[in-house]
Amino acid sequence: MKSKVLRIHSDDNVLVALKDLAAGESVFFEGTEYVLKEEIPAKHKFFMQDMQPQDEVKMYGVLVGKIQFPVLQGMRMSVENTKHAVEPYEFRPYNQGEWNAPDVSRFANRTFKGYVREDGRVGTANYWLFIPTVFCENRNLDVIKEALYDVLGYSVTDKYKLFTQGLLEAYNEGKDIRDFDTLDISLAVNKKNRVFENVDGIKFLNHQGGCGGIRQDAAVLGKLLAAYADHPNVAGITILSLGCQNLQLQELVDEIKQRNPNFNKPLYTFEQQKSISEQDMVKQAIRQTFEGLTYINQFTRQEVPLSKLTLGVKCGGSDGFSGISANPAVGYTSDLLVALGGKVLLAEFPELCSAEQNLIDRTIEPEAAHKFIKLMRAYSDSAERVGSGFHMNPSPGNIRDGLITDAIKSSGAAKKGGTSPVVDVLDYTEEATKPGLNLVCTPGNDVEATTGKTASGATLILFTTGLGTPTGNPICPVIKVATNNELAQRMADIIDINTGPIIDGDKTIEQMGEEILEYCIKAASGEVTPKAVLLNQDDFIPWKRGVSL
Repeated sequence: MKSKVLRIHSDDNVLVALKDLAAGESVFFEGTEYVLKEEIPAKHKFFMQDMQPQDEVKMYGVLVGKIQFPVLQGMRMSVENTKHAVEPYEFRPYNQGEWNAPDVSRFANRTFKGYVREDGRVGTANYWLFIPTVFCENRNLDVIKEALYDVLGYSVTDKYKLFTQGLLEAYNEGKDIRDFDTLDISLAVNKKNRVFENVDGIKFLNHQGGCGGIRQDAAVLGKLLAAYADHPNVAGITILSLGCQNLQLQELVDEIKQRNPNFNKPLYTFEQQKSISEQDMVKQAIRQTFEGLTYINQFTRQEVPLSKLTLGVKCGGSDGFSGISANPAVGYTSDLLVALGGKVLLAEFPELCSAEQNLIDRTIEPEAAHKFIKLMRAYSDSAERVGSGFHMNPSPGNIRDGLITDAIKSSGAAKKGGTSPVVDVLDYTEEATKPGLNLVCTPGNDVEATTGKTASGATLILFTTGLGTPTGNPICPVIKVATNNELAQRMADIIDINTGPIIDGDKTIEQMGEEILEYCIKAASGEVTPKAVLLNQDDFIPWKRGVSL
C-alpha cells in the first residue's frame, strides 16, 4: 500500500480511505495533517474540512451530496450526515473537442477468433437457444434442458450429484454425514463428454412473462426475445408456445423478421395446444433441435479484427473501491476498444445520476442527446411517482462498503464508459449499430441490465464487483472484475480479473485496462472461459418497464 488515502479529483472535499484507519490516527495528505475523529473503514470517506448544513460535498469533481448537520474535519461521511444531491443538467451542444484517444499500437492488427455470421456480425460463442413465448412452457423447457444437458455433456452439476450420492451412501451405512466432505469443486469444463465440439452451449430463456399483466409487457417481451434470437452469439433457435397467451407465436416470429429481414438461422416452433400431447411435442422439439445442433456444429471460429467486438460494461455488488479501481480500468478498456473501431454499451440509467451533464456534453448528435435527456427524466419521474427515486438506489451492501449516496455510486459507475464521445443513445432492446460508445436504457438491477445490454448486441460483458456477485447471461459471456484483492481471493470461483493492484499502487489504471482487453480477446476466442460461463450462470430477467432501480 503506497498511500493510506486518495483524493479522486482536485475539487473534492473528502478523502477516501484505502485501508482501515483508526480513530485519533493522524493522516498526512498534500502537506496537511488530518486527525481522524472516528474510525474510517477502508473504502469510506472523511471530510477534509469543517462543514455546515447544506454545504456541498464534492467527489469525482461533482456534487454528490449535502451536509445535514455540522461535521468536523476528520469525521466519516455517513447516510446520517450526508444526503444525496446532484446538479441539474441540460442540453448543451457537443463540446468535447478532439477526443484524446489512448495509444492502441499494442493492439494494432490484433484479431480474435469469432463466429462470422452471414450478415457480417461476429459472435464470441456458438449457442443454440430455447425460447418460451410464455411462462406456461417453463416446465417443458426444464425437462428438455435436463435431457440435453446430461446426455450431450453441458451439465455442470455432476459433482453435486456425486456429493449427494456420497451422502446417501454414508447415511445408509449409518455414518455421520457431517463428516462427509469430499466434494471436488473444480470448475474445469469437461469438453471430452461433449457430443458437439463447436456448440458452446444450449441455452434456455425461462421467464415469467408472455401473458397476464398488460399487453405492452408482452410486446416489449417479444422485442427482447427477438433480439436474443437475432443475436450473433446464437446460431439456432427452438421456440415453445402454449397457444392462448398474449405473446402469440406468430407475433414473435414476425418480430424476429422485422428486426432482421434477412434472418435465416434454423428456427423450429412448437405450439402445445396444437400438439397431439405434451410428450409428443417435447420429443419432436428434442429431435429437431438435435438435427439443428448437427448443423451448427459445422461452424468454426475465424480470425476477425477487434472492431467486430461489442462490449457491454456493467457493475454490481459495488463498493467504495469500484469507482477507483475496476470501473476506471474497464473505462480504459472501453476507450481502447472504441479507438480500435469496436462498440461499447454503457447502460444502467439510474446509475448515471450525477454523470448526465458530462455524458450530454460528450454526445455528438443533438437528437441523441435529447433522447438521453428524455429517457432519463421519464425514468426518474416514474420512480418518483411511486414514492421512490434514484436517491434510493444504493443497496445496504453498497452503503456498508462506502457508497453513501446514489450520486457517489453513479459517479463511480459511469467511469466504466471511459472518456470517448457518445455516438448513440438506445432505448431498451434497440440494437447498437454505430461503432463507439453507446448509451442503453436499462435498470441498474444486475440481471435486468445484463439482459438488456445483450439485447442491444453485447457479445461480451465486463462486470465489475466489489462485494461479489455470480451474475451471468445465457448467451453473452460475462467476465467478472474484482475491485480489491480480498474479494478476488475469497470468491475466486466467480472472479476472472483482479484490479486490486491499483489500490495497492502496484499497477496503473492503464496497465489494468490493457490486461482486461487481453483477457477479453482470449474469452472472445474461446481460449479462456469466464467463471460465470463455467457455472452455467444463465440469468435472464426481462424488464417490464415498471419502476426498477
